[in-house]
Amino acid sequence: MLIFNLISNPIQFISFVIALLVAITIHEASHAWVAFLYGDPTAKNMGRLTLNPFAHLDLLGTIFLLIAGFGWGKPVIVNPHNFKSPKIDNLTVSLAGPMSNLLLATILGLLYRFINFPDAVSQILVITIFFNLVLMIFNLIPIPPLDGSKILALFLKEETYLYLQQIGITLLFAIIIFSSLFYPILPTIMTKTVTFFFTLITGKSILM
Repeated sequence: MLIFNLISNPIQFISFVIALLVAITIHEASHAWVAFLYGDPTAKNMGRLTLNPFAHLDLLGTIFLLIAGFGWGKPVIVNPHNFKSPKIDNLTVSLAGPMSNLLLATILGLLYRFINFPDAVSQILVITIFFNLVLMIFNLIPIPPLDGSKILALFLKEETYLYLQQIGITLLFAIIIFSSLFYPILPTIMTKTVTFFFTLITGKSILM
């Protein structure tokens, strides 16, 4: 388990905590900020338009990050009725989270690629890049309540998408359990995709 590996290395554990807080905060705050920009104050009124990481941590999602290496933050609540174009604007708000993680990973990755930092700083950069990519990829899975499901909403009938929302959590946990007990389909996809983006951005392999 990831958490056991981290506990045995205090510096890596501190780096992980910093990376986790940064990645989740940027992801969820971006949802809230774009929603507010598009005319919906719901997230702002709930205290989510903030860079305070404790406003965005989800207990179960954080546990999964510690145990399995992928997870999520506390979902940002939006009211699509406040948007001018509910479907498109809701999709934009949903994609703001993953895209903010990609943007941050890219900026930090280019710094890591072209500047020689001390080892401790490099380790923080690598882990922060890694978890921003993890949050981006995992949240783009097209299963509610993950952000990628909003892409499906553009193409599905409303009643079909509502049904998918009802079974989304069950379906997601079924995939996670299947990946843990039978075939690691989710970890395999996550590892290959994150490794691809990490190498593309930094020009280096992941060393953690």
